[in-house]
Amino acid sequence: MIMASSLIAPTSTSFLQSKKDIGLFASSSRHRCHKPASRRICCSIAAPHQAQRQPSTTGSVKTAMTMTEKIFARNSEKSYLSPGDNVWVNVDILMTHDVCGPGSIGIFKREFGENAKVWDREKLIIIPDHYIFTNDERANRNVDILRDFCHEQNIKYFYDIKDLSNFKANPDYKGVCHVALAQEGHCRPGEVLLGTDSHTCTAGAFGQFATGIGNTDAGFVLGAGKLLLKVPPTLRFVMDGELPPYLLAKDLILQTIGEISVAGATYKSMEFVGSTIESLNMEERMTLCNMAVEAGGKNGIVPADSTTFKYLEGKTSVPYEPVYSDPQASFLSEYRFDVSKMEPLVAKPHSPDNRALARECKDVKIDRVYIGSCTGGKTEDFMAVAKVFLAAGKKVKVPTFLVPATQKVWVDLYSIPVPGSGGKTCSQIFEEAGCDTPASPSCGACLGGPKDTYARLNEPKVCVSTTNRNFPGRMGHKEGEIYLASPYTAAASALTGFVTDPREFLQ
Repeated sequence: MIMASSLIAPTSTSFLQSKKDIGLFASSSRHRCHKPASRRICCSIAAPHQAQRQPSTTGSVKTAMTMTEKIFARNSEKSYLSPGDNVWVNVDILMTHDVCGPGSIGIFKREFGENAKVWDREKLIIIPDHYIFTNDERANRNVDILRDFCHEQNIKYFYDIKDLSNFKANPDYKGVCHVALAQEGHCRPGEVLLGTDSHTCTAGAFGQFATGIGNTDAGFVLGAGKLLLKVPPTLRFVMDGELPPYLLAKDLILQTIGEISVAGATYKSMEFVGSTIESLNMEERMTLCNMAVEAGGKNGIVPADSTTFKYLEGKTSVPYEPVYSDPQASFLSEYRFDVSKMEPLVAKPHSPDNRALARECKDVKIDRVYIGSCTGGKTEDFMAVAKVFLAAGKKVKVPTFLVPATQKVWVDLYSIPVPGSGGKTCSQIFEEAGCDTPASPSCGACLGGPKDTYARLNEPKVCVSTTNRNFPGRMGHKEGEIYLASPYTAAASALTGFVTDPREFLQ
């Protein structure tokens, strides 16, 4: 039994489960993007709210909902929904890219007609990002198909690329879809964002319901603007305590997946709350939600707060309305973590839940390090890598590949001074450390791709990577071994040539 007066979290490797209604939030309130407001989690537990009884019932009428349930209810025009309900949900944003876009377009034309128009040309976001900088003709043809469709449909948000020899010559090109969606203001609290990519759940960092769908579903959404979805039950993850200076959000999500396994959240919403979550910047929250799908999650979601609203300033003019879980909302299970007691982690081959302490893998010799992807290729990720290199003052001992997620991240590497560096930028620190020059922004080798993809594993090598999956063949060669790690741990490993706990350089 969980006592209402208890605020002490257990150790990092333990968790509590309860199907009791535990209220950690005040009641829902509304915000508009042009009037940002702060919202703090309340540690005290409110007295149970007694719902008004209806004459035809013998008990209280249940109206409390979780964040995800509220978003489903709003977008299906229902007053109340509960887990398991199947409803037609109106879609605010549909995203597709060069891998799945052509297939989705083909299904749309087959089912709605060759001359059919998409349901809303301003709600469709098309972002080529996966197999871009390659000579593979089929990969390049995929982008051509997207371009033809966008011109035909007059799509407002098509982030095109034409000159593959110089990405800087393409003003519309962005890079990795999940990071670009956030940077371009398409991630807004309280909305529904669907995408033809499993890591679409990244956008849950903004208090948005975001999940990946298949080509067939996307083809239907292109024409109808809605999709039949089942309301998922919610798991709540409460993370409290001051985040140690050697840990990052990647460690938090690896810890979570290690606790519940890669199937522990299958078709469930993963809601992240607590003082630790409140302290994270938006890019770290994106890392957390990004890998919810690695636990089988339908979506990951973080309550919007002042950090969210500040990030969105100047990025969108579309009004948005955040939602928050009710005090008496019902959660399937609750897990509590004291992050102050956690240590740097890795996920060993060949599964994201194959969790181990980084220090336990110190004898694992590696061949290379890869910094990039929607999970680990954001500006803050590279800043973390630079921090380790700066503290160590050493050169890397294995090839270290750097793939910025977007054009903006690439520019940041060359323009933003690293704190405590005396004015040096990430690019200068990386050059001094002996890393490869930052590559053209894209998904790079995260998904393997054509054999000429930069930094792809074309041989059975051992790689420490800031990406999100380490299945056999994920980054190329089926016998390659991938250790998933935070940017801190990846940087420390690059300096030693072995899987390394970053405390070796950060303490």
